[in-house]
Amino acid sequence: MYYPTTRVLTVLELLQSHRAITGTEIARRLEIDVRTARRYIVMLGELGIPVVAERGRYGGYSLMPGFKLPPLMLTEDEALALTLGLLAARHLGLTTHAPAVEGALAKIERVLPERLRNRVRAVEETVVWDLGERAQDATDNAIVLALSAAAREQNRVSLHYRRACGEESEREFDPYGLAYQRGNWYATGHCHLRNGIRLFRLDRITEVSARAERFQRPEGFNVLEAVLKSLGSVPREIPVEVWLDTTLEHARWQVSARVATLEECREGGVLLRGYTDNLQWIAHLLAGMVCRFKVIHPPELNEALRQHAAQITAWANHPA
Repeated sequence: MYYPTTRVLTVLELLQSHRAITGTEIARRLEIDVRTARRYIVMLGELGIPVVAERGRYGGYSLMPGFKLPPLMLTEDEALALTLGLLAARHLGLTTHAPAVEGALAKIERVLPERLRNRVRAVEETVVWDLGERAQDATDNAIVLALSAAAREQNRVSLHYRRACGEESEREFDPYGLAYQRGNWYATGHCHLRNGIRLFRLDRITEVSARAERFQRPEGFNVLEAVLKSLGSVPREIPVEVWLDTTLEHARWQVSARVATLEECREGGVLLRGYTDNLQWIAHLLAGMVCRFKVIHPPELNEALRQHAAQITAWANHPA
């Protein structure tokens, strides 16, 4: 019977990167059934790869301790995926150390056959990226790694945090997860100083130290949703409330959670709440809404809307 060589090699990579992995997990990752996963394990044994099987509830497969695997082997799809990922990281500034990206790309190229190496270089030289904003301020990779590890293990940390105004504070923090949004890294979780969910920009964290205490992440907590909601609720000079004659789903399609919070009203429609330093910008946003709306606060927003409407009319009637 024929078994795809690339899938067998993928099982080998999974065994290399995990201390132990179950047949069920292998099957899930490769989108195959468990019996096929077992056949791949048998094939590795026939190739001389010492795979150890442990039975029981917490059993699984692992490589024999001390076994050294052959050099890195990549299929064409895998090489392309790695290259694109590294180039995207370089473009967005996801790593503060450029040599890390360049070094990884160089290592990948070294292990590739000439034909595949040339194709990967073609991707580097010809692909144009438009992925949004680059990182605005440098974030220490060590901070990203420390908070990611703490979130995964659900370990509390101590933070030394510097706010935009320069005020510094020490926080005990339970990190629920990290997100990269529009040029900045953020961590969200429970802040013990404020006794509630808080958002921290990682480039403003100067030090992270692990604590012995553990925490339990709330069931079903959505990290990205929490980050966007926090960003949309940042207090600014002018609070804004507008009633939208539409559904919550349609409003979310038109208004980013980073801009404002949206709440479904019992009597129908959606209440938009947010803050701004520029009413003209809010007027521009509302003018693009495909629904009726009513300004609740501030009344000055109505004048900003009238000015915006007059400007659009002037542009439309401008002689060619």
